Amino acid sequence: MPDLLVVTDEYDGERIDRYLAQMLPDQSRSYLKSLVKDGCILVRGRAVKPSTPVQAGEEISVEIPEKIVPDILPEDIPLDILYEDEDLLVVNKPKGMVVHPAAGHYSGTLVNAVMYHCGSDLSGINGVLRPGIVHRIDKDTSGSVLVCKNDFTHRSIAEQLKEHTIVRRYYAVVHGGLKEDRTIDQPIGRDPADRLRMAVRPDGKRAVTHCRVLESFGEYTYIECRLETGRTHQIRVHMAYIRHPIIGDEVYGPRRKAPFSTDGQCLHAGILGFIHPRTGAYIETQAPLPAYFENVLTQLRRRQK
Repeated sequence: MPDLLVVTDEYDGERIDRYLAQMLPDQSRSYLKSLVKDGCILVRGRAVKPSTPVQAGEEISVEIPEKIVPDILPEDIPLDILYEDEDLLVVNKPKGMVVHPAAGHYSGTLVNAVMYHCGSDLSGINGVLRPGIVHRIDKDTSGSVLVCKNDFTHRSIAEQLKEHTIVRRYYAVVHGGLKEDRTIDQPIGRDPADRLRMAVRPDGKRAVTHCRVLESFGEYTYIECRLETGRTHQIRVHMAYIRHPIIGDEVYGPRRKAPFSTDGQCLHAGILGFIHPRTGAYIETQAPLPAYFENVLTQLRRRQK
């Protein structure tokens, strides 16, 4: 049987998707919006749009379909382990590998690989789809990912991420001649024109990226980016915002491609530093630049001669 909500006076005139997000805090607003569009949520027995305002006294019928969670199976996929102990491991993820399962990617992910490697020794805080995963990097970004083996470690690392005390240094090659080091402090939120993209927008969450020039190649620049915050696609969005998009970035980069081989997006999570939850010692790992990235730098250095 569907649940029945009755709108009280304090929510009179509120958009139904916002109203539902407050009434059903365990569900994401985007998921509730999709349920409205699918006709699973009815106002006075009729389907409405997510933007429809509710009125005091209205009855809203809510039917949330039972979610079917696919079996996530361990897979014997080789891992490049940078650090490991009884509490955690740091893995150098290759470009092209998805971190955790999602629609269309239920196998071949980092989670499948660490489930095989760790067995049952993974934090369960993020559920069956993301065991041990406290942060992630994009599919087309290579480099360091920290995996937690127990809930104690997971909570500590999550708190360090929240407090912005984890050291995260990325390396990238960008379009254009970036003349000097700079800090980009611009909020990031979902792009209203394309829900698969992020964008700098005034109502977004604060995002801070510190950029340091490592090598200049005229039309291209090799940089290090230190993250102060960790928003989705943060470096990619910030670099595109200042008109220095990452080469090979097919989402935020220019339509014109670099006049040399890039083999995809040139962004690598190189250094990861954190306080070990159990020992209190500072741990820092470094993932070496992958071959495709080194090849790009080699081509750029040759062009300079």
